[in-house]
Amino acid sequence: MSGLVNALVIVAVVVVVVGRQFRARQVDADRRWWLLPVVLAVVALRESDILDVQHRTASVSLLGVELLIGLAVGAGWAWTTRIWVEPDGAVWSKGTKAGVAVWTVGIALRAGLFGLALVLGVHQGGSALMLGLATTLLARSGILVLRAQTAASADARAATCGDGMPLSPRKERV
Repeated sequence: MSGLVNALVIVAVVVVVVGRQFRARQVDADRRWWLLPVVLAVVALRESDILDVQHRTASVSLLGVELLIGLAVGAGWAWTTRIWVEPDGAVWSKGTKAGVAVWTVGIALRAGLFGLALVLGVHQGGSALMLGLATTLLARSGILVLRAQTAASADARAATCGDGMPLSPRKERV
């Protein structure tokens, strides 16, 4: 794909994913939460410009830092997402203002990384950014699914007495 197409794909994915995070959404651990990040990673890895062949060591180092930033932003985004369990047992999530701060810091770090690449004379294509975005989404989705499963099981345990019998929804009088 050309650089323009990569840029459009990246912008479209970010707009859709971030826009959806500020609406309450049910977390479904059974769905294929890993599919979009894997597709983005495959598309990024198929590109020939992911590494600068003239500056291979610096290019690999910058790509490694990009992936670490992606993991950190994804984890931060997942841990700043609000999760709650409805009475019917469904787990819901919604992005917070802290999540916006995580994204802002992540964008600033990535911009700094691309600036460093320019100073070093290393060409970084959109593929590195797309792979970093895939890493962010994979980390965020994986942690969010784990948090949802933990919240659902904790809620199920809290809804029972020590003998495993469900708690009465009404107050009992002695």
